[in-house]
Amino acid sequence: MQTLKFQKKEMRMAGLGEESSLPDLLGISILQNELQFSLGEKEEIFEGYGRVDNMYPYRQYDNYKRGLKEGTVDVAILENEHIKAVFLTEYGGRLWELWDKSKGENLLYTNDVLRFSNLACRNAWFSGGVEWNIGVIGHSPFTTEALHIAETKTDENFPVLRMYQYERIRKVIWQMDFWLEDEPYLNCAMRIYNESENVIPMYWWSNIAVPEHMGGRIIVPADSAYTNKEGLVYKVDIPVVEGVDITNYQEIPYAVDYFFDIPEKSPKYIANVNAEGYGLLHVSSDRLRSRKLFSWGHQTASMRWQEFLTEHKDPYVEIQAGLGKTQYGCIPMAPHTTWEWLERYGAVQIPKEDMERSHSERTNNLTKAILEQRIPEALDEIASRWQSFAKKEAALVYTGRQYGAMELQRKNTGHLQFELTSENLLKWKDFFETGILHTPSPDDRPDEFMIERTNVSFMEQACLKEENKQNWYAFYHLGLGYFDSKEYERAIRAFERSCSLAQNPWARHALSCSYMKMGNRDEAVYNILEGMKARSKDTSYLKEGFRILIQNEAFEPLCDFYRLLEKQEQEIGKLKFYYAFALAKMGSYTDALYILEHNGGIELEDIREGEGSIQELWEEVTEIVHGTATAVPYIYNFRTS
Repeated sequence: MQTLKFQKKEMRMAGLGEESSLPDLLGISILQNELQFSLGEKEEIFEGYGRVDNMYPYRQYDNYKRGLKEGTVDVAILENEHIKAVFLTEYGGRLWELWDKSKGENLLYTNDVLRFSNLACRNAWFSGGVEWNIGVIGHSPFTTEALHIAETKTDENFPVLRMYQYERIRKVIWQMDFWLEDEPYLNCAMRIYNESENVIPMYWWSNIAVPEHMGGRIIVPADSAYTNKEGLVYKVDIPVVEGVDITNYQEIPYAVDYFFDIPEKSPKYIANVNAEGYGLLHVSSDRLRSRKLFSWGHQTASMRWQEFLTEHKDPYVEIQAGLGKTQYGCIPMAPHTTWEWLERYGAVQIPKEDMERSHSERTNNLTKAILEQRIPEALDEIASRWQSFAKKEAALVYTGRQYGAMELQRKNTGHLQFELTSENLLKWKDFFETGILHTPSPDDRPDEFMIERTNVSFMEQACLKEENKQNWYAFYHLGLGYFDSKEYERAIRAFERSCSLAQNPWARHALSCSYMKMGNRDEAVYNILEGMKARSKDTSYLKEGFRILIQNEAFEPLCDFYRLLEKQEQEIGKLKFYYAFALAKMGSYTDALYILEHNGGIELEDIREGEGSIQELWEEVTEIVHGTATAVPYIYNFRTS
């Protein structure tokens, strides 16, 4: 008996907070975007293709807290007599739990809390389960957002959980169908539509968190992998890399990625098994060609990161599956193209004696078993059956963000419902129909960011209308369209016009970003300081403003502004860190060290993955104050490389 239920789940969770009040114009560091390559010209990994400067028109999620409290989340539960799958519909549709009912074992690593940290392309991210990453390099724009959730049936009357959304940067619609049959496997059918006239960079990785088993192993049909060290990407033979058998993940010393180069004719799979040979098998059709292992490593910083992401859970690793050979670039998706593939998740048991064998022997034995069980043929057969209901209409259960509804006029969504009930988006719909934009108060947060390089000409024409000529909001959005087009001089003129019509902190921020792009530090600093004066209680604005001051080496203005803030804002971890950093750069090392040590130190709730700034600051100030750099405290030790 297959069932699909929608329920509430009680969890301990941190507060995500609202999105930033600002558009993401300057972007944040994405580790994969900062690499150099030492590879042969036939590797075809599209190094760097599809990188983006920022996440505009999305906003960052940077207002979360670390404190936990009891709460509830919406979940969808698919279940049969063999397996139970639990999805977090409010958080990117993440597959949160996958239970093998015959053993009472959860095959995934499921965090004991929802706690956010700065690892995703929109900042907030949480560990655990299976995350579906689409569009741009890095963790998904939707990892903390609700998707459209619907239900339908297979031709055999099995319930189907459907999730879908519109991705705003690549401008594609993507769909995920999940269902169970009379087998102990979760079926996941994926579809991405590029219905545009353009070749677009495309990215997909299914990010699977699994327990780090004592004596466990990764099994994958590859004898080489792409990795990186100190920013250089190169290829290595596996399983032994620099004296470490990487399939034995507990021996990996530092945080590292290994992207396995699976032969074209091999079945596409990866498994994580415990010392008894039992665990999770992930297998897919050939389009999902690649597999990856990520480990936090095994050193003090590795322990710190894992502790930082959870409350009491044990360590985990990630096994991932992607469209490209690596995550170092996107791959080209042709116009008027649909990509589809099938993933299956379920339990696997290999003979215990295989755990004592070599990587190649274990892999050969599991590959042989997969071929003997005709799993690749089964995938093709299931995918073929999926075609009969892939475009069935489905009953909408929950509505996610409604930007897709704004695209219905030029997207052949057909069977997918995109309702438009958002008051803010309805205002913008009226604008695109009439050319007349509403005029909010300059004190209000911008409602939406809808103008970009693809429609900036429409905004230009709108600003010529008599009804918009005195509208500060219209010229603000015109400037954003120019900024997105990298026409920074025109953007500056539009933002200055916006400020002349009504002094507003939004155009001040955008002016600061534009002047930074033009290399004018003085104007960048002046404008962000003017903006922060009006938003001195806005955490996201202050964080962005202080970051801009640091990047422009405006250390004294930063310190002066920080001292004028109220106590509540002075206690924000990121602002306190920026203040200590600026003090050190001004030579006030003792004062900087006091901040780093006082009351147990700074809790940097949103320290960025790969960021070494607080460790470096500690080492710098202690070396000068004490004459020698002292050991980095555990709370600041995030340097895993």
